[in-house]
This record gives sequence, structure tokens and C-alpha cells, in this order.
Amino acid sequence: MAVEKEKKTCGQVMTEWKEFIWNPRTHQFMGRTGSSWALILLFYLVFYGFLTALFTLTMWVMLQTVDQFNPKYQDRLSIPGVMIRPKTDALDITYNMSQTESWEEYVRMLNKFLEAYDNAKQVASNRDCIPGQYNEQVDNGVLNYPKTACQFNRTMLGDCSGLNDTTYGYRDGRPCILVKMNRVIKFYAGDGKPINVSCLAKKEEDAQKLGEIAMFPPNGNIDLMYFPYYGKKIHVNYTQPVVAVKFLNLTFNYDHHIECRVNAANVNTNDERDKFAGRVAFKIRVNKE
Repeated sequence: MAVEKEKKTCGQVMTEWKEFIWNPRTHQFMGRTGSSWALILLFYLVFYGFLTALFTLTMWVMLQTVDQFNPKYQDRLSIPGVMIRPKTDALDITYNMSQTESWEEYVRMLNKFLEAYDNAKQVASNRDCIPGQYNEQVDNGVLNYPKTACQFNRTMLGDCSGLNDTTYGYRDGRPCILVKMNRVIKFYAGDGKPINVSCLAKKEEDAQKLGEIAMFPPNGNIDLMYFPYYGKKIHVNYTQPVVAVKFLNLTFNYDHHIECRVNAANVNTNDERDKFAGRVAFKIRVNKE
């Protein structure tokens, strides 16, 4: 016959917990003596100290194999990507002409991006290079010798420079978009031949609704003198070339899907695995009440 287990009172339970926390008879704290706690803490101190030292040593050894000036592998960046400014999360530029607050953020982003292109800064920091040829620079016997950059003045962007029209055409429904190639170290864009950027409606039937486009510099040209790029540590003042696209008479209240491509001999824009390789697609919509 089973013997019913005697139930403990609340006072007994509290007494047992107090003795578990600190037992005055055995001088144990949470079931362990002081020497037992000291040994286990010493074990964990040595164990985690060893892991920390091993991790630090491993990272130090790996860092010795990394060149801080040039990436060891650039196979994923053999073709430069293309991006636009102003940049939004979904590459969707939508605003209402009559609502200033809907487009003033785009203007702010363009102003911030073009600060480095101000003529005064370019003249002070960069040199006037010879157009039509690469700006190759040797190390002069010194490894990673600092490189100079070629001037790209803001005025080259014409009506999209933000100097004459401080709203970049957004107030008038003739907005500007800046197209830029991402930087790839020691990439000779164009393979010695001319480079330019072209922008078209993604669907041929939408071309007429998109209307006329103006490009700055003319024809969307990118000069060879802005290549190659040597990396941010030794090419400190480098400002990559940009092409401005101004939409002169696009259809209002309509979604325009546009694709801009870099036309260069060594830039493949047909790789379906990477939709940003040498091209960028975005949407622009200007609403007019």
C-alpha cells in the first residue's frame, strides 16, 4: 500500500531555500563551499581566457595576409555596378509638384552628394588631367605611393548641377537623376575606347510618354581620365564621374520605368544573374494636380 507523501508547509519550503542560498552549518553558498566556487571560477577564467587568446591569435594571423590597400579577391566586382542619386530603398522616385515636402528630400540628397564636386574643392584637391587617356600613376619606387585624382567639376553637370536651379528641376516637373558607376580598384573602364551612359524606357511603347532626355556631360560621356581607381587609402580625393539625366517633358501622373546602361567595351550589361552590373533600373513618377 503506497504511503502518502507528507506535504511541506510554506515555512518549510522557505527554510530549505534559505539553507540552499546560505547554509550556516556547512558554510555552503548555493550548494558549494568557497573553495569549490573558487575552483570552478578559476576553471572558467582559464577556459575563456584560452578561447579569447586563440581567437585573437587567429584573427591576427589572418590579418597579416590582407593587404589594406588592395582587396585580395575582386572576382565578384569584375563588372562595376551602377546606382542613381537620389537613392531610395526601392529606387522609386515619386512626388507631387505642388507638394514641396514630397520632393525636398530628393533635393537634399542631391545637394549632399554633390558637395564633394564643388568647383572650389575640386581645384584645391585634384588636378586638371588630360582628357581621353587613363590617369595611370606609378609608385615611384614607394609601395602604395599616394595617387592624385582628376577634377570632376560640378559645373560639368549643366542644368543638373544645382547651381542655377537649386531644385534640380523637381519643382517644375523636369527632375534630374545622377547616374554613377561603383568604384572597382584598378579597373580600366572602356578598354581604351569611349564610354557613355544611355537611358531608355524599359518598354518601347513607353518611350513616347517618357519624352525627351538631356544628358550632362553631353551624350552621357564618361572620360577615360577618371580611371583607374586605386583605392580609398591611397586615392584619397578621388571623386568618381557621374552622368546627369534630365527629363524634359515626361508624362505626368504616370509610372515611368527606366533603365540606364554603361556603354563600354569591357562592361557586360546583359548578365541576368546581376541586374546591377553595368546598368540600373528605376521608376520615376511626377504627379500634377
